[in-house]
Amino acid sequence: MKNGPNRPSGDDSAGLDTIDRQIISELVADGRVPLAELGRRISLSPPATAERVRRLEQAGVITGYRAVIDPRALGYSLSAIVRVKPSAGQLRKIAELAAEIPQISECHRITGEDCFYIKLHLRSIEELPELLDQFLLYGQTTTSIINESPIPDRPPPPAREQASATTRPDQGRKRAVQAT
Repeated sequence: MKNGPNRPSGDDSAGLDTIDRQIISELVADGRVPLAELGRRISLSPPATAERVRRLEQAGVITGYRAVIDPRALGYSLSAIVRVKPSAGQLRKIAELAAEIPQISECHRITGEDCFYIKLHLRSIEELPELLDQFLLYGQTTTSIINESPIPDRPPPPAREQASATTRPDQGRKRAVQAT
């Protein structure tokens, strides 16, 4: 598992203060917010805000910024999850092959009987067999078509801000907004 540059695994949140958590929350909500506006939202000057963001980037807490694209808008009407159980000696080949296929948006090494969890986007169901056949040379696949995604991809909440494991993320945000 990759943890970003210079970030060991485990609970490293002790180095994040309340302002860092506010910056992270604001950037998660709107990664394009100008630094001056971000500073206003968290009650810091633009230079102090820029320095805080730079430190979070250098520490590997913020690992990048990206545009989130709806695959359907690009003509990819079908999304699927493929689990792959490699044949003996084929573990590396699965990851290498997945990296070469542009329709694959995610590939994770997982525990359990299957070793890989792959998410892909296709224009039609007819494209699926040809894509899966590439993996069958190196192992067994199990495919599930994504019908709906009630919880889209989202980052974890900033650590130490959760009241309990049952607190909904939107409840924590409301408390944070009320406190400012």
